[in-house]
Amino acid sequence: MGKIIPVFIIAILFCLSAAAQTKPARTPGGDEQKILALLEEQRLAWNTGDLEQFMGTYWQSDSLMFIGKSGVTYGWQNTLNNYKNGYPDTAAMGKLKFDILEVKRLSVMYFFVVGKWHLTRSIGDVGGHFTLLFKKSKEQVGDRGRS
Repeated sequence: MGKIIPVFIIAILFCLSAAAQTKPARTPGGDEQKILALLEEQRLAWNTGDLEQFMGTYWQSDSLMFIGKSGVTYGWQNTLNNYKNGYPDTAAMGKLKFDILEVKRLSVMYFFVVGKWHLTRSIGDVGGHFTLLFKKSKEQVGDRGRS
């Protein structure tokens, strides 16, 4: 079975948040487990201050669409540059926590993810919600791509 990669980051809504609530535990299926593993890789990379590794799970394409507080950004490199500008050092990055609210299979190839993110930072905590669209891809089985 091919590796699962997200195709588009649909939206990230930035807002200050209190503590994230946790949903009751459930046992995800194989594809869901791969998605959760990718998100964990991403979280760990962020928490070590490595934005390139964090972006390594994104779809490395000019067609990547990222929607955030400043609107739509197209392209993997542009998205990485925005992260670097918005989070210039580990103090700004803080420590990332995800609370995955739902992983929903849309079809054999696509999955929709809804979650919360929270940054614990010495300069003030921030957080918000996000949505992701994942696509299973056989072409990039050995590649670490993400969109």
